[in-house]
Amino acid sequence: MSIRLFLILLFCWTASISMAQTGSSHVNPEDREVDMANPTMIPKAKVARAILDGDSVLFMEMSNVYIYPSIELKTEKQRKAYNRLVYNVKKVLPIAKEAHDIIIETYEYLQTLPDKRARDEHMKRVEKDIYEKYKPRMKKLTYSQGKLLIKLVNRECNSTSFDIVNAFMGPIRAGFWQAFAWTFGASLKKGYDPKGTDRLTERVVLLVEAGQL
Repeated sequence: MSIRLFLILLFCWTASISMAQTGSSHVNPEDREVDMANPTMIPKAKVARAILDGDSVLFMEMSNVYIYPSIELKTEKQRKAYNRLVYNVKKVLPIAKEAHDIIIETYEYLQTLPDKRARDEHMKRVEKDIYEKYKPRMKKLTYSQGKLLIKLVNRECNSTSFDIVNAFMGPIRAGFWQAFAWTFGASLKKGYDPKGTDRLTERVVLLVEAGQL
């Protein structure tokens, strides 16, 4: 198994498997063309009603708008690195959000099962289906996109990949994948640091989420 494939499959372990069937018009995030000149995500706008002094008043709730100082890119290398970061975020952020939704769906489904045996059997089926259903999708991403995806799953789910695998698969499987990741210089326990090492990534993520980038 290549390092690229391994890192991408880590996403599969954290995301589990979607129980819903998608329509023929659905395009997976990894298959979408990245448009660097236009926003990847549509800004959200919600119209609702509120009672104010006994009257019904319409109001609109919109996405945040972020204003940052310009980034100083002094060299061609820095410019290419920043553009590559923007490209990769636009590519994998929708997948990380998909992972969040699937984790919630899987957790809720597990709660409907009668006992631990039934839950364990379900997760064994998930483990088998991972390779069949997600390998063709996830192998399309690059090594750097896979590493970024692991971090963004942590951002979206507020848990490291190790903690998520541990919760779904148990400590033995989590330990196995952590050891395997370590041999390739990766770690499932490495978190996302929006105020430190991942500060620039967080800036790009917020702008992409808001439809400004």
